[in-house]
Amino acid sequence: MSAPPTVVLVHGAFADAASWSPVTLRLLEQGHKVLVPPVYNRSLSDDAASIRAFVERIDGPVLLAGHSYGGAVITVAGMAENVAGLVYVAGYALEEGESLGQLQGGFPDSDLAANLVYTPYPVDGGEPGTDVSVRIEAFPAVFAAGVDADTAKVLAVSQRPLSAAAFGEPASAAAWRAKPAWGIVSSADRTINPDVERFGYQRAGLRKVLELDAPHLVMQTHPAEVAEFIAGVIPELG
Repeated sequence: MSAPPTVVLVHGAFADAASWSPVTLRLLEQGHKVLVPPVYNRSLSDDAASIRAFVERIDGPVLLAGHSYGGAVITVAGMAENVAGLVYVAGYALEEGESLGQLQGGFPDSDLAANLVYTPYPVDGGEPGTDVSVRIEAFPAVFAAGVDADTAKVLAVSQRPLSAAAFGEPASAAAWRAKPAWGIVSSADRTINPDVERFGYQRAGLRKVLELDAPHLVMQTHPAEVAEFIAGVIPELG
């Protein structure tokens, strides 16, 4: 690469850019260029298009890191020409033509499935959509396990829902086929079955996979390890 990459951190469902904050700070302190855009959680195609457009406005190479649903987003958005590599963090590494529901459907449900709330939202000129969120009472244990209790309470009432449409929409591309990729498995994940992460990473032939005894929000509970892993990828980008 002619220049160091900009690290773009992509958040997942039921969260926002602040979920990356501990990792963001560490990478900035190490001197890396970091950007953390919003994901609107409306549909896989729209979210990927939004992140791809964001990436393509960056001058120079980009290392995309996606957490959870953000992994599905970077799988599609990572086809942008200036994306040099992908990092999956407790994320979905979809195959082209595969949906989140299809990938998850091959494995036993996590604790998340029984704790989802479905809420209609208006669509201008069309049928109402359905937002999916995590039951507030279950959020600290299921989604934010290991996070400081007060922080988990705040995250539970400020979560960004994911449109139900995103679960059934197939990925239009699999960037890991064209770009080098790495991954982190959260082996104590109660939101995504860790075997879903392992299977997706193995199928994608990721260059290196780190298993951490960590919950879903591994960026919050193990920020030093996640930041070190992402920073360690940079010298491997060609």
